[in-house]
Amino acid sequence: MTSNYAIRPAVMADADTLVEFTLREAEDAEGVRLNAARVRRGVTAALDDSRLAQYWVATGLGGDIAASISTLKEWSNFHGGHYWWVQSLFVAPDHRGSGLVDLLLDHVAREAADAGALDLRLYAHAANERALRVYDRCGFTEAPYVLMRRRLGGTGAERGGRS
Repeated sequence: MTSNYAIRPAVMADADTLVEFTLREAEDAEGVRLNAARVRRGVTAALDDSRLAQYWVATGLGGDIAASISTLKEWSNFHGGHYWWVQSLFVAPDHRGSGLVDLLLDHVAREAADAGALDLRLYAHAANERALRVYDRCGFTEAPYVLMRRRLGGTGAERGGRS
């Protein structure tokens, strides 16, 4: 039941939990183990400078952090405004199924709308069918874009092609 939770902006004291959640999210969603020191550097930099990313946490009745969400902004020169991107979203396993995903996404959508954002966007790993179903249920639709990347460093062969 979502009335048992409160959402608040994350603070530096939440960094350990946010790092843990980020590491677990990567393993759950993509089956990858991230470098904890790099994740800590990323999380603490954003907590120190909200222009990089914004974090919110959902706390239970006892004050424990049950879930987190972070967003970042992308400027659109086409439309003269910001898109807000959901960068991370994690719900602790013992709080899953309690409506926290909806609560967090609705909260961020209100924050984005209040800030004049153009859209709330996200991407999910193609193999993460559970997340794709949840995002569909929460009103997200596929956009007419293909996400591509160019790896930096390494050999030319590592940079080319679609993979």
